[in-house]
Amino acid sequence: MIKKIICKDIEKSFKGDGTKTLALQRTNLILEKGEFTAIIGPSGSGKSTLLSLIGTLDRPTSGTISYDKENIYAKRKNHIADLRFQEIGFIFQQFQLLPTLTSLENVLTPMFARKVPYNKVQRAKEVLDQVGLKDKLHSLPSQLSGGQQQRVAIARAIVHKPSWLLADEPTGNLDSETGENIFNLLKALHKEESCGVLFVTHDPILATKANRIITMKDGEVISDKVGLPL
Repeated sequence: MIKKIICKDIEKSFKGDGTKTLALQRTNLILEKGEFTAIIGPSGSGKSTLLSLIGTLDRPTSGTISYDKENIYAKRKNHIADLRFQEIGFIFQQFQLLPTLTSLENVLTPMFARKVPYNKVQRAKEVLDQVGLKDKLHSLPSQLSGGQQQRVAIARAIVHKPSWLLADEPTGNLDSETGENIFNLLKALHKEESCGVLFVTHDPILATKANRIITMKDGEVISDKVGLPL
């Protein structure tokens, strides 16, 4: 269980066409497991880059990221992959569901090649019920609304009981009412699953409902404020 994520002097740059682009300038953050944190800022401000580094989907150019006291990028790739599976759940704007698989099968995909100390199918059914899709176990993504597809994606993100949920624009492809419902679901899961939540959003109204609000601009954290109490 990861109680604390520590980012120390992390930077991320990209090279192309003979130029170097600094996507994330030197950043220092400490994230606590009990928090429900929003990262907000304009397009290109470094929000998604920061999220991908924290979730080990990409490596920083410099600096360290530690899960509790463990510098994760000092570990071997297979160890990082195992740690990601055990401790992190991802939710994306585009849902990323496999179109030929049912809701139940999509939720099961993270566990196909993994040993877990519980019944995989039963756990998948439980989380689909938890997100309000008990009657959609055998539906294909094409048979679901956008909000329902995102609920399947959320169920997939929590099925392995992660310490942290990382969500990149989870309401970005949804209408305002559906987006608010998805946001409220994330807040409920934060309490029910006892997981930390870190989400990227362009929506300033949603951001104000978090208990911590990190604002970014031009690859820098320009503000880190306390939001609403949980």
